[in-house]
Amino acid sequence: MPVGLLQPLPIAEWKWDHITMDFVIGLPRTRSKKNGVWVIVDRLTKLAHFLAMKTTDPMNSLAKLYIQEVVRLHGIPLSIVSDRDPKFTS
Repeated sequence: MPVGLLQPLPIAEWKWDHITMDFVIGLPRTRSKKNGVWVIVDRLTKLAHFLAMKTTDPMNSLAKLYIQEVVRLHGIPLSIVSDRDPKFTS
């Protein structure tokens, strides 16, 4: 999709076909040194996964976490909407 132009989102017809994701950062560190949450939401049912993470985690470890926790349960989505976070665009 073009950058900067608003585009309508596809209407979700089946659960976990269309998802959104974002990061919540700046949280207090846990004992395992996690200081953020990766929020992944199904656009149809509004069900969500909240994945604990470190803000310094490289994208390859986040990809593994995504496959283990989301794809394993729901399959690969048709579309993913994010806010163009540098982790997604780098």
